[in-house]
Amino acid sequence: MTAQLLTELTGPVAVATFNRPEARNAMTWAMYDALVEFCERVDADDAVRVAVLRGAGDKAFVAGTDIAQFLDFHGAEDGLAYERRIEAVLTRLEEVRVPTIAVVDGYATGGGLSIAACCDLRICTPNARFGLPIARTVGNCLSMANYARLAHLIGAARAIHLIYTAGFVDAADALQAGLASEVVEESTLDSRVTRLCEQLAAQAPLTMRAAKVAMRRLREHSLPSGDDLVVMCYGSADFHEGVTAFVDKRTPQWRGR
Repeated sequence: MTAQLLTELTGPVAVATFNRPEARNAMTWAMYDALVEFCERVDADDAVRVAVLRGAGDKAFVAGTDIAQFLDFHGAEDGLAYERRIEAVLTRLEEVRVPTIAVVDGYATGGGLSIAACCDLRICTPNARFGLPIARTVGNCLSMANYARLAHLIGAARAIHLIYTAGFVDAADALQAGLASEVVEESTLDSRVTRLCEQLAAQAPLTMRAAKVAMRRLREHSLPSGDDLVVMCYGSADFHEGVTAFVDKRTPQWRGR
């Protein structure tokens, strides 16, 4: 495991903490790999009944993928490889046999929103902010499975509004939309998560697993390919401009090509 993802398996509860608070826990390739390893460890340990994901510090759950890593991308094939790699990680998280809880205190944006969406429950503080600001940052797109996850959670109309406006949804709106399962005060967050873990650990694991798998099957039924959309975005001059502008901390100049 990497120090950028801290893990603890204690009895029935497994906890993974995204640990780059100085970068709002933005994901490196090593962190994605470590998340898969965490999922493998959870499934290999029969004592584990609940898995919890949370971010270090009080600024973010996960603020997406570290954009600096996109500087090495040279065209559409890199985008396709990236989306397939991340989708494999997200699918592995969804397939964890036990209930999963994302604890969101601060920003869950881009890939961070996708990670939270893959969890069964999202327990948030009033500081939680969800967003997909890619239309004003780097100009990429999501995988078809990620579009489906978002539409499944909050509906197509809310999903398209979130992406088009490139803004953020606060905790109250996230609860109303279905992004948040619960909103609790920061002072009671840890005790609430502990009680919830105890409740889930005491319940019938196969009943919960059946519900988890059934919901995923309903969403994935006849899911079409979105590779052409990934090629269009990641293979564009706009994507290169977006990444460069983000790293240079300037406003990108979009040209639609």
